[in-house]
Amino acid sequence: MLIETRRWDDPEGAELRRQQRVELDARYGSSDHEPGPPPSAADTDVFLVAVSDGKAVGCGALRQLDSGSAEIKRMYVVPQMRGTGVATSLLRALEAAAVERGWHTVRLETGTAQPDALRFYRREGYREIPLFGNYIGSTLSVCFERDLTPDRTGSRCERSPR
Repeated sequence: MLIETRRWDDPEGAELRRQQRVELDARYGSSDHEPGPPPSAADTDVFLVAVSDGKAVGCGALRQLDSGSAEIKRMYVVPQMRGTGVATSLLRALEAAAVERGWHTVRLETGTAQPDALRFYRREGYREIPLFGNYIGSTLSVCFERDLTPDRTGSRCERSPR
């Protein structure tokens, strides 16, 4: 499997994001499940696509929040590739891209109708935090954060919830 940096308007990446919207619309019963503005080419700093056997099978993006933090957006893996390590590889690549840019805190929002995502982020070292930004007041949102600052041993530290 390869993880490639792509442009936001990459056709395979756009198709993955379309598939994600279809799945989320079905889970939530409507298309009104994302607080705030959706990510775009203008505000997405990194867009990664996972490729397996020549086929795009997952994606994820980073949007800078401030000088030291970014938000993970559009993290998605096609259903038939879930449980194969694609999501973990994408997540680690996004974290590495954040650190390369000097962002040592990564946040994200997922939803109450996504128990698989909630389990995944907890398992991967993310801690639930209060809703932030456009998610404040949302009844469908659950927010997470991970501190990527290396400690003296070189491993990544995790910040306790605020």
